[in-house]
Amino acid sequence: MAQKQVDYGTAIGRKFPEQVVIAIAKDEKGVPNPITLGWTMIVSGSPPMMAIAVAKGHYSVRAIRHSKEFVIAFPSEDMSEEALFYGTHSGRDTEKLKAHPCPTEPTRVIDGVLLAGAVANFECKLATELETGDHIVFVGEVVASHVNEEPKQRLYTVGPGYKMSGVGPTDTSP
Repeated sequence: MAQKQVDYGTAIGRKFPEQVVIAIAKDEKGVPNPITLGWTMIVSGSPPMMAIAVAKGHYSVRAIRHSKEFVIAFPSEDMSEEALFYGTHSGRDTEKLKAHPCPTEPTRVIDGVLLAGAVANFECKLATELETGDHIVFVGEVVASHVNEEPKQRLYTVGPGYKMSGVGPTDTSP
């Protein structure tokens, strides 16, 4: 037999590399609040839709529910410090983009910001949400997509303990 049964914690430890995204939604004060997440996926091709999972207690839940829109950014490998900061500090206590600046650009369709150094950014309008145990899954319809004009590698978590690195090519143009 090639497979042996183990506890969930042992098996899930083999998930690496795991993608990293930074989701950004404006809070009630109009402040963009970035949060680093590992749980994201494409949920529809037509219309294009993407989903993120955010822990119930995170400030970003409130910001997304308030704004009803968000950006999903695929950070580049040179954004590891930003990704770590945005994932380990709360928007309740810290205006993250002021405390750890990251170049931004205005969104084109929703009221938000794009991360200028990211490999790609997706502007999403909240379509639905689903409570799943200790997380809320937010599904957004992609209303605008952006790519970096410079070739960059995406940032991934490559091991436990916030180990991050660039993985794989990003240019898929013909």
